[in-house]
Amino acid sequence: MTSLRVAATHPRCTVLGPGTRFAIWVQGCPLRCRECVSPQWIPTAGGADTPVDELAGRVAEEAADGLTISGGEPFAQAEAVARLIERVRERRDLSVLCYTGFTLERLRRHATVAQERLLGLLDLLIDGPYLVERHADLLWRGSANQRIHLLSDRHAGLAVDGAGVGLQFEIGAAGSLTWLGVPPTPGFRGKLEKALGMAAP
Repeated sequence: MTSLRVAATHPRCTVLGPGTRFAIWVQGCPLRCRECVSPQWIPTAGGADTPVDELAGRVAEEAADGLTISGGEPFAQAEAVARLIERVRERRDLSVLCYTGFTLERLRRHATVAQERLLGLLDLLIDGPYLVERHADLLWRGSANQRIHLLSDRHAGLAVDGAGVGLQFEIGAAGSLTWLGVPPTPGFRGKLEKALGMAAP
């Protein structure tokens, strides 16, 4: 795959992984978790069909410590995501964190060739579907079933059992407000956007 269906990007996210990270949200997710925080990114239609090499160049040029890929469901576009990581690392050896609604065990049992390739490129994986009934204020994840897996030695010793790191808020050039991160409570997004007229990236 030479292109990736991208819902949004942010060059300097501080709340979705260690350090400052270039964040990419892909478009499309087959899992449709109840009360998903980003329902607009569930349909496969939408987003922007973005050349992988162009996106890799943008990632490598930013002064970020790593790359975080979320969505949507990155493993639904595993071939393109794997190619993106490889192209980025040809330029810079960045840490890569990826979110998935699948469990690591399921991926290892039933992964396609492209999904296996993607798994082999990751330093950190946050797995499992979002379960609103198990919502919890956890580091980089929204429900207690979700786990942080260290898949390489890059972040050896990383403490993964802490509480959430909060949200990142920004004011756009036209005065619009956006937020990034994992909401601390169920229904947070709807309440916040209704009160303040905000939108997720």
